[in-house]
Amino acid sequence: MAGKLPVTGSDPLKRRRAIEPRSVRDEESNPHTPLGEGREFDAIRRALERWGPRARRIGDDSAVITLAGDRYLVASTDVSIENVHFRGDWLSPREIGYRATIAALSDLAAMGAAPLGVLAAVGIPESWRSHLDAITDGIGDAAASVEAPIIGGDMSRAGELSLGITVIGSARDVLFRSSARPGDVVYATGRLGGPLKALRGLEAGLEPEPADRARFAAPAARIREAIWLAERGAVAAIDISDGLAVDLRHLAAASRVVITVQLDKLAIVDGISRVDAAASGEEYELVVTSPARLDVGEFQKLFGLELSEIGRVEHGPADVRLLDGETSVPSPPGYSHFREMADRSAREGGE
Repeated sequence: MAGKLPVTGSDPLKRRRAIEPRSVRDEESNPHTPLGEGREFDAIRRALERWGPRARRIGDDSAVITLAGDRYLVASTDVSIENVHFRGDWLSPREIGYRATIAALSDLAAMGAAPLGVLAAVGIPESWRSHLDAITDGIGDAAASVEAPIIGGDMSRAGELSLGITVIGSARDVLFRSSARPGDVVYATGRLGGPLKALRGLEAGLEPEPADRARFAAPAARIREAIWLAERGAVAAIDISDGLAVDLRHLAAASRVVITVQLDKLAIVDGISRVDAAASGEEYELVVTSPARLDVGEFQKLFGLELSEIGRVEHGPADVRLLDGETSVPSPPGYSHFREMADRSAREGGE
């Protein structure tokens, strides 16, 4: 779909970089965005093989559908499941509803899309029924934070609490994972590391510092920031859900480039190492690439949020290189649902 979008707007080069396939032959042989490594993505690859031509343009943060005019429909869905994505003893019911919805809305931000609506499907166990109002209040809080109406959904009895959030948006300048090119500058929004610090505290039975807990329990979807970045020249993006290093590997795989990150240029919270900040997941900050430098001062003045120039896009096989000064640093693993499931099974099997 994206390969068929017209080149329009005042900056044809930017639009062309963002939406053209690398070649007609390449588009025919691989109709999907190249996926990164990991068991989750191996499972997606197997599904794509089974679906064959019934699946189209899979692999970005959201699906893009061509519309008339100069805007495009963007849609994404995200599932949050108890004891996989959250624990009920760490978050209030209202926070659970809020976080699940922000996670989905962040996928729209990663595409540079403005939200048009939210649909919420809730699977509710009997043990959670008394908290249903608070959960739905949290969904409403998240939708209101980006001025998105809630336009539908579903509700069902379930064995575990689950929230399936679908979001629909529109974009003029779509940010694709596959649009990074050698020579691009890499930027990250916000300060990283707060969610990981909070998680470590919770796992140790300690109360996290208020600022860290707020980043963990009440993240923001960077919708306005993403649109601003796209309008000023950003061409590729991904939101930080599994950790900066892991998510950049997905972007590098999609664009088939090397991304070099200078860890000393990351904006991080106090009390955490740069490597740990690069592993911190559920940040929902954005990483973008741009062929020209962005005005970080204007961004911070407008949004009250850091925009840090952290690296470069280079030629080479898909890879992410982390540097601390001149020293190469091993890439931290970040979060993988399928790896966590395997680790949990191994622990239970040994008990």
